[in-house]
Amino acid sequence: MGNQLKILIVDDDSASRGLMGILLAEYGQCSYAHDGAETINAVAASLDAKEPFDLICLDILMPETDGLEALKAIRQLEQEKGLAEYDRAKVLMTTTVSQQAKTMQAFHYGCSGYLVKPISKVMLALEISKLPLRRSRNAQWRGGR
Repeated sequence: MGNQLKILIVDDDSASRGLMGILLAEYGQCSYAHDGAETINAVAASLDAKEPFDLICLDILMPETDGLEALKAIRQLEQEKGLAEYDRAKVLMTTTVSQQAKTMQAFHYGCSGYLVKPISKVMLALEISKLPLRRSRNAQWRGGR
């Protein structure tokens, strides 16, 4: 990819966060969150700064605020900022096979795709290639007009 993406990796497991960071480093600048509440705060801050995330990899199962609750909150924040759907962060949910019902619920809340753990570089690249990641980190952001 010619343009660097602004990426948020969310997982309560530090090893999973680290692996995703290694796999996603070639796509852009990675930031990290360990739970849903930290994720919501990071997204809110990025929107306030008019530097929204392009891609969020969001674990479904986390303590306290889980990935589904965080996804709902992210979409609400983006709506409040007036972001058009194509300007909203693309969200890939990370899940285990046993979380299939929650994964389907995530699509209802606006996720862009999902990856089953353990995540391979090939599967990650395939999912990313399906996403309409048009906005680069350096492109002028249209939100908040």
